[in-house]
Amino acid sequence: QVQLVESGGGLVQAGNSLRLSCAASGRTWIRYTMGWFRQAPGEEREFVAAISWSDGSTYYADSVKGRFTISRDNAKNTVYLQMNSLKPEDTANYYCATTTYSGSYAYLGKSDNYDYWGQGTQVTVSS
Repeated sequence: QVQLVESGGGLVQAGNSLRLSCAASGRTWIRYTMGWFRQAPGEEREFVAAISWSDGSTYYADSVKGRFTISRDNAKNTVYLQMNSLKPEDTANYYCATTTYSGSYAYLGKSDNYDYWGQGTQVTVSS
């Protein structure tokens, strides 16, 4: 089994930054693509970013491109989401997830294609 634990969420003012962490344990994760999703109240779960295990390619939703950066630290079995220039519309519960697939944006952007999920960390951005 793979266990994923998110941390780093909190309450911040618009324009500030947060860095989310997702620590993985259990199975080795070196061949897993890592993704971040978010879900706001009353909304469907939305793709945010992913980083491929095969070549390190990164993928971003248009809504966060240029503001958010996904990265991995394999030695720590941790994936990060650096979130800059936060906006109130970024307010959501943020989840990390894994999949063995390393393909297209169309696939990685769909939550149904991920195998394991963390329980989430709340990010609230005040206006």
